[in-house]
Parts: sequence; C-alpha cells; structure tokens
Amino acid sequence: MITKKIRLGGEGEAVLLLGEQDAHLRRIESENDVEIFVRHEPEGRGLHLTIRGAAGRVQKAYKRLSERLDDIRAGRPNADAQMPASAVQFSPEAESPEDAVLVTAYGKVIRPKSPRQWEYCKAIMQGDMAFGIGPAGTGKTYLAVACALRALKTREISRIVLTRPVVEAGEKLGFLPGDLYEKVHPYLKPLFDSFFDMLGPDKFRLWRNDELIEVVPLAYMRGRTLENAFIILDEAQNTSIEQMKMFLTRMGNGSRVVVTGDVTQVDLTQARSGLILIEEILKGVKGVSFIRFNEEDVVRHPLVKQIIRAFDHWEKKRPS
Repeated sequence: MITKKIRLGGEGEAVLLLGEQDAHLRRIESENDVEIFVRHEPEGRGLHLTIRGAAGRVQKAYKRLSERLDDIRAGRPNADAQMPASAVQFSPEAESPEDAVLVTAYGKVIRPKSPRQWEYCKAIMQGDMAFGIGPAGTGKTYLAVACALRALKTREISRIVLTRPVVEAGEKLGFLPGDLYEKVHPYLKPLFDSFFDMLGPDKFRLWRNDELIEVVPLAYMRGRTLENAFIILDEAQNTSIEQMKMFLTRMGNGSRVVVTGDVTQVDLTQARSGLILIEEILKGVKGVSFIRFNEEDVVRHPLVKQIIRAFDHWEKKRPS
C-alpha cells in the first residue's frame, strides 16, 4: 500500500481535472481500484490529490492523472474527455432510488423504514444538529452513519468524526496496550460495524488512515474546533451535562452534529445524564431537532420489540 500526491493550481484546475461532479476522478478510481482524495494545502490556497492503493495501481493512476493535468496546463482540457456513457452510470449515486439515503458498496439501498426514521433523516440532512433518542434497534446510529457518508460523498463536509464516552475504562484507558485506536476499539465497535456494512472493512481502513474518518473517545475532544465535519456522538446517555456542553461547543463552521442515545440505559453512577437534561436546556434553540423513537421503530429481530415492550411494562409496575 503506497500513497502519491499531485499538487493542483487551484479550484479551476481541479474542476477540469476531476470532471463534472468528479466523473473523471471516479472513473479513474474504479478502473484502477485506488482511492483518490482532494485536499487543501495546509498553507495557501492550493489543492492536492492523494492517490492511495497497491503500488502498481497507484502508479498507473498517477501517470494518467499527471498526463491529463499536463494537457490541461497546455491548453488541451478535453484531451481525456472521451468517456463512455456507462462510466458515469457506474457511480452508485447515479443509480440511487429517490427515497434512498445511501447505496452501500455492496449495492444495498439504505432508506428509513418508519415515519420517525424519515423525520430523523430529514432533520439530519436539512439541519445543523439532531438528537436521536430511543431504544436499541431503532436505527439511530446506523442512519446517522448513512447520512454522514452521503454528506461526505457529495462533498457537503470534508470528514467524519465519531466519538463515544468510554465510561467503563475511565482513567485506566492509558494503561491499556496498543495505540489510541486499539485502546478504544472495543467501545467504538458498534460504530465500526455500521461503516463495515456500508463501505466494507478495507475502504473504511483506507478512509480512516487518510483521516477522512476519525475515531476518538469523547475525553479527547476537549479544546478542539471541528470545521466542515460531520460529528456523531453515540451512547450519549453516558455523558454528564458538562461533557455534553464540551462536546456540543466543539462544532465549527460548516459542521453538522448528530447525538444518539437511550435514556433507559444510563451507566453513570456519579452524575445525571447530559442526554436527559439537554432537551430542556436547548428547547427553542433554532437549528436543533429532537427525534424520539419507540419500539414501533425497531428494525432488528421482531423479538426485540417484544423485549422492549416487556421492559417498559415492568418498569411502570415497579414501586418508585
């Protein structure tokens, strides 16, 4: 696995090289089986392409893009424009049904399956901050990930940030073996499962290594400002109100935030759940949506609905 970069002169040059709606770029990706990302230079206004994959395939894609860029700079922008119509249609987005949130790498169509899930996806895609609150199996995290990938593919945002409170580990996290990813992997596995299902494990690892997808424990979010990012906080019922405030104020320009959790499964022992308190605090704030799910929205095994309903009935009968 290697990486090669091509520096671009600016937005105009990038459009000519990549094609309308990145058609040329996606064609070269598919024909050479590589990943190609567009990045702004750390300083200045320039851009660069990053090509990542197997050595031989990267070299082939690099040569082709370099030759096309030479043609563009020589005043021959249409030298590589002979593209069969089928190449454009190769893109999953071109074949997506109108009601689809995303079409996965395996061709699976992801769409909401209940009225509340439709409302949830609409709140995510049209607003800046959405809270999905409800029991397990209602698609809160899965649909948030699908919306995040949709926004990344359409370049509405430039990266995805996943975070979750690591309640069980506490200060012992630093003593666990391995790097940060290995330390938090067991706690963030449910988020990884969604990405594996939609991207496949290989593409997920490529995007994570290139920092298109960042995975970080909630405690490591302090002091950061995240711009042009899609930020997902999962298992938010296990945040204190102080942690919730810290997380929500990390939001920078051009970013979206989705917070998910189940207020019936709070593991905190020393503080009240921030997810329980936040709706009252943010009530009436424009741009913030709260969607509450129940057992009718469960999309897992049919038995899960009955289990949730049984627990609700048992909780109501318990003496206060």
